[in-house]
Amino acid sequence: MRTELKNKVIVTAAVTGAIHTPTMSPYLPVTPQQLIDEILAVHDAGGTVAHLHVRDPETGMPNADQDIFMEIATEVKKHCDIILCTTTGGRLGEPVEKRVQVVSTLRPELASLNAGSLNFALFHVKDKFKGWKYDWEKHYLELTEDFIFPNTFKTMRQFLEIFNASNTKPELEIYDVGMINNVAFAIQAGWVKKPVYLQFVLGILGGMPATPQNLVFLVDTARKAIGDFEFSVCAAGRYQFPMGTQSFLLGGSARVGLEDNLYLSKGVLAKSNAEQVEKIIRIARELELEPATPEEGRKILGLKGLDRVNF
Repeated sequence: MRTELKNKVIVTAAVTGAIHTPTMSPYLPVTPQQLIDEILAVHDAGGTVAHLHVRDPETGMPNADQDIFMEIATEVKKHCDIILCTTTGGRLGEPVEKRVQVVSTLRPELASLNAGSLNFALFHVKDKFKGWKYDWEKHYLELTEDFIFPNTFKTMRQFLEIFNASNTKPELEIYDVGMINNVAFAIQAGWVKKPVYLQFVLGILGGMPATPQNLVFLVDTARKAIGDFEFSVCAAGRYQFPMGTQSFLLGGSARVGLEDNLYLSKGVLAKSNAEQVEKIIRIARELELEPATPEEGRKILGLKGLDRVNF
């Protein structure tokens, strides 16, 4: 199927995430309605996939509220056919069993699955801000100085059992090269079937730096360890657009969105996720590539279809 869609790239927007806090940008969507509006705008801008975290609508604190997931997914489905990729990362420190609950609840077409543990650090960001809109924000960031994002082999196995029962495709998040070995083991063990979909996540403190050399190394290593696969790239902050562009050049896709980067260009805050989607699509078209429609994205990734979700 990829042969006939070889000039198509999957454009993902991670619309809110669990990293940035409300103080950092007035444009960060928090409430269910804000997230619904952002996802619909991403679709209208040409996005293929919306990656979804949810937050407390009163304080903006990331959580894993199943009712909010369901509310957003149900309303979005009424208006468009965008692929929803639900997070199983949750907020930092979320109990493992709560993180995967959304796959059982929504039975989505696509959901993230982190392929290994790492030191996921945000504490260094807090010094850039003098005041906070909410009391939880500074403490949330400070805790990450002593935080390990746990994704053990047991977690991967148990998560993938739930994914398989729901016929939900995992988007395997790769923060460092050792996680490629973890995915190769999961394939060999029969936990996950090929072809797999990898997302190389670069530029997080505790993970692999966002450099062209590292991305080439990751893609090459994965080819040797896994064989054929689809892949996308997301990168933190100012590396978002350069690394997404390089992914296009290497035959991959790209993720943008306010989860990873609050800016549209140097010193200019993005007013919406759709602005970033429009920019990465302009870049793709300069390279004679086109954004995949959601239906084309389903074919590329081999997804079960919107008629088989539980929302």
